[in-house]
Amino acid sequence: MTPAAMTGHRPRRQTPRGPFVLDIRELGRRPGSMRPVRTQVPAAHDMGTPMLRVPAGGLVSLDLRLESVHEGVLVSGTASADLVGECARCLDEVHDEVTVEVRELFYYPDRAEEIDDEEEDVLVVVDDHVDLAPVVRDALVLDLPLSPLCDPDCEGLCVDCGVRLADVEPDHSHDSADPRWAALSALTEAGTAGDAAARETKEKS
Repeated sequence: MTPAAMTGHRPRRQTPRGPFVLDIRELGRRPGSMRPVRTQVPAAHDMGTPMLRVPAGGLVSLDLRLESVHEGVLVSGTASADLVGECARCLDEVHDEVTVEVRELFYYPDRAEEIDDEEEDVLVVVDDHVDLAPVVRDALVLDLPLSPLCDPDCEGLCVDCGVRLADVEPDHSHDSADPRWAALSALTEAGTAGDAAARETKEKS
């Protein structure tokens, strides 16, 4: 058991840092007070999925409203960004854009202590700052397609040579036998040769 658990006190949270951290001191704690935030911030790390993402350093446009409520600070609005990734069929580079809805309540520390952390993960105001990075990242991941395409009609790659099918003639094909039939073909050829040998022997006798 940690000293903090023995004393019944939680360890002090560190002041968050990063481009998605907002200072809310001007908002105050009077319920109903509101402040709009419109800004662009760079993504410190890739935000999204391995197939489609906001690359590190890519700008995310935030159009938000910060509102003071009894429990904490309600953050709502949108986050927009340009995306880059790979086509799930042909692996060509894909460019897209996304706008996601953001709505999250950051609890004041004294309010957060009233919530059982084992039952619910809560976001907390720390030293009059809120960190939107996990909120925006989660909203992006839930909104992005699992298999992005460069074109809805993308035909993908040739399974034999790997060439992009959109770059070759429609009748592109390869004369290759299915390996699953190779063993059967060998048995058939062996059987045919055996039958011929048997007939030749019979004719000689």
